[in-house]
Amino acid sequence: MTAKVGEKAPDFTMTTTENIDTLDHVVQLGDYQGKWLILFFYPLDFTFVCPTEIRGFNSRIEELRALGAEVLGVSTDSVYSHRAWIKTSQEEGGLGELHYPLASDITKQVAQDYGVLIEEKGISLRGLFIIDPEGVVRYQVVSDLNVGRSVGEIIRVLQALQTGGLCPIDWQAGEKTI
Repeated sequence: MTAKVGEKAPDFTMTTTENIDTLDHVVQLGDYQGKWLILFFYPLDFTFVCPTEIRGFNSRIEELRALGAEVLGVSTDSVYSHRAWIKTSQEEGGLGELHYPLASDITKQVAQDYGVLIEEKGISLRGLFIIDPEGVVRYQVVSDLNVGRSVGEIIRVLQALQTGGLCPIDWQAGEKTI
């Protein structure tokens, strides 16, 4: 099963950094039932573009939660690598404190199911999926490794999806739909 817009999102089970000390928290797609989920894949921990995106989501997490959405970042690194990166200060190339979890797709199955796995490298492309409260993929964007995403654009798209209406180009929250 590969993720497709308008269809049920592939289920997943991954260990996360939700409990940073024990790393024993396991997340499944069903945990987000009744909420919007921003599921984003990034290539690797301890890299250059990835922390800008992860911190970008972190800086706007309350805005996303106010819209009924949760965020889950995913890479093929282990939860131990995630924890080390979170516990490393930004000045030393780390992330610092996060207010949402990072998940480990160490088996690479989730990246494969969502169509973002680069098999020969064992990492994922920058894939982002907005999954609605019923578990249906409503939006996806996949980009190459070297281009970061815009959290502002993701929020705009989430708001547009939540209207249930037809939103023209450059639609912004508060504007009329078609």
